[in-house]
Amino acid sequence: MLYFHQIDSPYCHFAGLSHSLIGPDGYPMDDLDQRLISLLRANARASVAALAKQLGVSRGTVQNRMVKLEADGTIVGYTVRLKPDVQEQHIRAFMTIAADGNQVDSVIKTLRGDPAVASLYSTNGRWDVVAELRADSLAAFDRVLARISRTPGVTSSETSLLLSTFKL
Repeated sequence: MLYFHQIDSPYCHFAGLSHSLIGPDGYPMDDLDQRLISLLRANARASVAALAKQLGVSRGTVQNRMVKLEADGTIVGYTVRLKPDVQEQHIRAFMTIAADGNQVDSVIKTLRGDPAVASLYSTNGRWDVVAELRADSLAAFDRVLARISRTPGVTSSETSLLLSTFKL
């Protein structure tokens, strides 16, 4: 799985592939960058040679594009996706969080440092932030909820436990 900066917040990860990805400079990426990112999302371990073949360009072109996308902060990392039942942390949930308007960045910064927060997303509508939470037990999960609710700037939240996974 690849992580991308979202347009409006450097703290959150870009979760979906839209019609046109926007680079850090605020301009849409070209078709080759978008196709490369799409292939990397499907398999971030693909070799440069395999990517070049699929894109119909040289290995050097792919390598240069990847270096550029990493250097400009578009690609901020690579990771492994595990089956949910393989992971040690058994309790998983999504928490939607509302924050004081001028404290959203502070809340995000605090949550980024919390080991129970697996991922963070900005959102529109009633909630400012969506956090994926993980804990080893219900008692630990209760402590995570209490800790986040006491975070300065958090005005309200709602949490939904994740029971089953149908697609990763």
